[in-house]
Amino acid sequence: MAEDQSEDILEEKQGSETKKLLLIIIIISVVFLSIMGAGFYILWNRVSPPDPQIAQEESKIKEVEKAKSEIRPIYSLDTFIVNLADRGATRYLRVTMDLELSSDETKAEIENRLPQIRDTILTIVPAKSSKEITTIEGKKALRDEIMDKLNSFLKDGSVTNIYFTEFVIQ
Repeated sequence: MAEDQSEDILEEKQGSETKKLLLIIIIISVVFLSIMGAGFYILWNRVSPPDPQIAQEESKIKEVEKAKSEIRPIYSLDTFIVNLADRGATRYLRVTMDLELSSDETKAEIENRLPQIRDTILTIVPAKSSKEITTIEGKKALRDEIMDKLNSFLKDGSVTNIYFTEFVIQ
């Protein structure tokens, strides 16, 4: 009987040692696999190229922030008074604009091309009806159209924004 008890105790010790060894192996395996997974994740994100759309959006955001932080030269134009393209009623627009320029060199070109600039504006604005330009979207569209047309013939720089300092429809 004493032998049976000693064998049972010996088997229990060996069983508990085997269980401990198995538990240690499992823990080491889980830790190892976790480290491998984290390493693979980090490596994959560094090696894979960034999404081009995200990169493009980030560059646009940086350009806008840079443009907002820079103080650019402003060229003030004389007031324009033009008839609008309304049917049935005679309406006119009195508008004064300031042009934000990309550089000081552009200011000299604006002064040299002033007749062409005034002609361009006097061609675009009378083609609009009061209904088109009374909304915020209409004013933005008018601003963008004028800016695109002016930038199409400027060589030394560009108009980066147009500010309406007076905008009265009667």
